[in-house]
Formats: sequence, C-alpha cells, structure tokens
Amino acid sequence: QVQPVESGGGLVQAGGSLRLSCAASGGTFSSKNMGWFRQAPGKEREFVAAISWSGSATYYADSVKGRFTISRDNPKDTVYLQMNSLKPEDTAVYYCAADRSRVIHRTPTLYDYWGQGTQVTVSS
Repeated sequence: QVQPVESGGGLVQAGGSLRLSCAASGGTFSSKNMGWFRQAPGKEREFVAAISWSGSATYYADSVKGRFTISRDNPKDTVYLQMNSLKPEDTAVYYCAADRSRVIHRTPTLYDYWGQGTQVTVSS
C-alpha cells in the first residue's frame, strides 16, 4: 500500500510562498489519484487540490484557485503543492492522500492512504 510522507511546511509571512512535497513509498504511486487536504484547529478537514494519476487533470477548492498549483512527478513518486500569495486563513496542517479509485474525489473519507501532515503557518 502507498504510504505518503509530507514535507515542506513552515512559517511564512502573508503574501509569501511555500512548496509542499509528498513522497509516497510502497504500492503503485503512479496509478493513484492524489489529493491535498488541510485542517485548521477546530475545523473539519477540507479539500484543497487533487490530481489524476496521469497528471492530466487537476482540481482546486475555490479558496485556493489561482494561488495554489498541484503537480506530480511519477518517476519520483512525488506530488507537490505550490502555494503562492499565502493568507493567514491558509494556516492549517496540510495532508497528502492517495485514492485507489479511478474517480477523483474531493471528500476526505473517500481517500485510502494518508500522511501524517505538515504544519503551514501564515503570519499577518
């Protein structure tokens, strides 16, 4: 099975950028749709972005559209989330997840494998 491991989180000022990485070990990463989610304190986990197994299709939450970019490098078994123009409301733990199905989902419970998360804090 795929085991995602996130990295790249940190503290950044509003308007800054961060790039998150998710390295997936085990299983067949290149056949999995991948998603990024985030969870702020006291809030439910929410969809951020998803990418198809081939990388040909991407989807974004309205709140990050135009600022975040999801991409993947299948030979490296890695998916990325480039985050630009960060806002304080982007502060959350960001999670990477893998989905065994062929349908791209926005619902967290439909993803099969999860990483431990990486903290992103945006100061005003």
